[in-house]
Amino acid sequence: MSASTATSKNSGPVLDWAAGHGPVTGALSATTGMFAVAATGAATSMPPAWALAVGTAGAIGHTAAGLRWRNTGRTLATRAASWLVGAGWTTWAVAHGPLSWAALGSLATIGVAIGTATRAANLHEEAREEETLHAERQAIAAELSAERRAIAAEWIDRVQRVCGVTLARVMAVEMWKTGTGFTVDAELPAGGTTYDRIAKEGPRLAADARLPHGCTVAAGPGVDQGRVLIDVTTVNVLSKEVPYPTDYSPLSLHTGIPWGVRTNGESALVFLREQCGLLVGPTGSGKTNMLHTILAGFARATDVLTWVIDLNAGSSGLPWVRPAIDPDGKLISEVKPGIDWLASTYEEARLMLETALAIGSHRKIAYQDLMATANTDLLPITPQIPQILLVIDEGAEILVSNDKEMRELAQLILKVIRLLRSMGIRTVLTALGATGSVLGNLLIRREAKTRVALTGGETEGMDLSKLFPGSRGLRVTQAPYKGSGFLGTPETPVALFKAWRILPSQIREIVTATSNRHPALDKVSGHAAGDAYAQRWNPDRTAWMRQALTNTVAEPAPSVPATGPAKSSLNLSALRPTGPDEEDADALAAELMRQIDQRFGTTTEPEAVGQPSDEQAPGLNLSAFRGNEDSSGPAWLADAIEAIKAAGAAGMKPKAVADLVGRSRQAVRDALKDAAERGELVYRDNGPHSAYIHPEHA
Repeated sequence: MSASTATSKNSGPVLDWAAGHGPVTGALSATTGMFAVAATGAATSMPPAWALAVGTAGAIGHTAAGLRWRNTGRTLATRAASWLVGAGWTTWAVAHGPLSWAALGSLATIGVAIGTATRAANLHEEAREEETLHAERQAIAAELSAERRAIAAEWIDRVQRVCGVTLARVMAVEMWKTGTGFTVDAELPAGGTTYDRIAKEGPRLAADARLPHGCTVAAGPGVDQGRVLIDVTTVNVLSKEVPYPTDYSPLSLHTGIPWGVRTNGESALVFLREQCGLLVGPTGSGKTNMLHTILAGFARATDVLTWVIDLNAGSSGLPWVRPAIDPDGKLISEVKPGIDWLASTYEEARLMLETALAIGSHRKIAYQDLMATANTDLLPITPQIPQILLVIDEGAEILVSNDKEMRELAQLILKVIRLLRSMGIRTVLTALGATGSVLGNLLIRREAKTRVALTGGETEGMDLSKLFPGSRGLRVTQAPYKGSGFLGTPETPVALFKAWRILPSQIREIVTATSNRHPALDKVSGHAAGDAYAQRWNPDRTAWMRQALTNTVAEPAPSVPATGPAKSSLNLSALRPTGPDEEDADALAAELMRQIDQRFGTTTEPEAVGQPSDEQAPGLNLSAFRGNEDSSGPAWLADAIEAIKAAGAAGMKPKAVADLVGRSRQAVRDALKDAAERGELVYRDNGPHSAYIHPEHA
């Protein structure tokens, strides 16, 4: 402790010379001033009338100031009287001397009187100020209460007119803090009426209330089954782009991860400790942006490890890895990736899912004592034992794929969902549409209870009744904007929401801000994961990331002579000049095929039946071999389109078209898909009954 500090603590009370006077100090200051003026005036033979003149001027000045400050009459009288009495005593003391007992006694009496009168005036001022504030609050409350009573009466009448339900009474009307709407808390009538009677008439109620487009009326359960909460949105918050918050503070799996904002301005929180997630959104609805928003929330969580499977070149996970990998494909020591593992191939995805199953199985055995101590059958998730969340882009499509490798991945995904809930391993799947083929799996419907539908105004393949069974009044037209849609969780009913817009620059900021926050896989789980997990960032396994991040091509394509301007193309063997080595390899392959035919015999390939026997090399349907195609597709496509047009509204399946034109199904699917993108055909997605139809019959 310094000497100055010690001195200040031992020097007695500290006086605040800037503070105003109270009743005691004010009276003391007044009486000492009066005595000083009187003593000085008596010693210097000052005319006594001067003191009276100064006191009168002070009384007039304080009265004028008090009127400006709107003081009460009691305060004005007290201050004026204090000045006049003080001036009178000073005038008498200057004339007769201030040192007599009569002078000193009367001065003390005046000081006590001034202090008492000042204290009484101050109390009166405070009481009057409290009364004024109370009156203002009462006026505001009365005005607000009148507005709420009007809203209550209006909605009682509207519900009766539209739904045929007479509300017993409105308990409260809560105005949202965001100013975008209000909630009516009402008591349902006797006789077993439920809130569903009102919920299913939401669109009609919104129309009756003449709400702007994008505003809805949603009814949900109240505090008990005899109450209903009617949420009325009066401002369309879905049409505007809402940027991702710049607050990158820590989150926890137990307190909820925000996925966007609801129409009342509150964050849409999801709780994924036991639940899986399902995100549905067609092309152009903002699904990829929403996926990055989900990954941002997981990156901010201190008790979550995120594993991502994206078989589309890992595009959804690369932005979260890019800031942490150098051009050599090695991790930067100062920055950790925003996700813990990224798989872009079938082999890596299979390895990731098998590792998750191994971790879950080992956790069940190794953490028995911990769960017994905590008296729970769920593994306690903490930053020391983090939850693993597998985000699988277009994972719902993997589950319904007929491809052999995809079926193997599908079985592993379903096994993870079915077996590892209690051990803290959950999934978030995405899908392009809410169709029966996607939602046909009972396990997905049962476990993925946190569901999001980004509609973007798209009606094809967006059956909201299948995605949110039991919820009525949901229409795609209620959320026609990009990034808008519906979100439902076990904790909150299905309602409109808006996904945040997250920019690539924010992804980099979040990766950097949360780098020291990511938990490490616990030792028990790491032992079960083995080298498959420990070597996940090995340069050999991340070589594809290095190529993607540096935008380089391993082997540039040789130039091909052409009459027109040069253009970039694939490095195809069909376009390479044949050298001696290639001729030797072709001779060896021909000899091998001759021996195979001689030993086992030959058969005609089914796909070749009915195809033209031109001098085309077998293999992929490459543009290098096409001589009868142009920008509008192969030559047989015109006949296929005419056949589809003749089929009418029923359309034709790709298999039927393939049989008609004598081409492989894959070639037919690619050509029909390109035609649909050009608007020549319309694809009707209906699961196993999907077909292509002509625009005239769409």
